[in-house]
Formats: sequence, C-alpha cells, structure tokens
Amino acid sequence: MANPTTQQNTFNALKGDLGFSNVMQAPKIQKVVVSVGVGKVSKDKKRLDLILDRLTRITGQAPAPRAAKKAIANFKSRVGDIVGYQVTLRGQRMQTFLDKLIHIVLPRVKDFRGLKASAIDEMGNITLGIKEHAVFPETADEDSKDLFGLAITITTSAKNKKDAEAFLRHVGLPLQAPDNK
Repeated sequence: MANPTTQQNTFNALKGDLGFSNVMQAPKIQKVVVSVGVGKVSKDKKRLDLILDRLTRITGQAPAPRAAKKAIANFKSRVGDIVGYQVTLRGQRMQTFLDKLIHIVLPRVKDFRGLKASAIDEMGNITLGIKEHAVFPETADEDSKDLFGLAITITTSAKNKKDAEAFLRHVGLPLQAPDNK
C-alpha cells in the first residue's frame, strides 16, 4: 500500500500535467518482477545454485522456479524443466529495490545513457534488461566468468503510456529526453 503523503506528492506534481482531479487518479507502482532465464545451463546444478543465490542476494527474496509449459525438441526441453527463476517484489522490498536500481545499479551500467521511453508499453509498464548481474552491489566481482542477465518489469497503475512516462520521470527513473521530431 502506498504511503498517503507519497500519493499526495505524486498527485500534486502530476495534476497540472495530466489533468488529475482526484488524488486516487495518481499512478502508483504496483509491483516489480525480476526474472532470469537459465537457458543452456538448466542441466548444470552448480550454475543453477549460483543463479539462485545471486538472485536471492539481489532482491532480498527467494526466487520461484519457472517450468517449461511445452516440450521443444530444438531446445532439448521437456515439460516441467526449469527454464528460469522469477521474483515478485511488493511493498517495502520493492521500494528498496527501486531505490537501489535507480541510484546505484543503473549508473554502474557500462555506456548507460538513460532508458528509452519507447520501452514503456501501452498499459503503463516498463521492462528493462540488464546484461550483467555484476552491476548490483551484492554480487561478488571475483566471479566474473559466471555472468547472467536479468529482466526487470516495473508495473504501474497508469492508464496509458503518456501518464506512465510522466509518473516514471517523477519517480526518478532515468528516461532519455524525448526526441523533438
């Protein structure tokens, strides 16, 4: 549940831009989903344990395994094989993770110039991919040979892309400046 003063501050900041008349119209971040696909290493127990451990350290919560729904011969996967791990963050853990993502992780990404506003979908959510988990401060840098990427989806209650972009800029997500074409 969002803090009432935070909701009020968001409303006050965005009411002129977006034409909100009620504080409950202001968007909120509902959840953050962090997911990792294991791909070719799904048979390597040691590597799976490493991914589990790192994802637990990064998010502060135990990840849930995701199983294959279909058998695909070309990928040598069977129904029920572990194809990834996922963590859904809400509440205080979500706020802590977003704060760390915005202020520590994204500035550490190599050649980072901001997130593209086109990554926001029509329902007001944004998904960003991080190629190397080593940008998170909880991971040990000495194991640089065992790098994996992860996807982070931020789900908002915004009704459309325009509202979501204004809200995410207000929250502090480093979106690139819009092109003036």
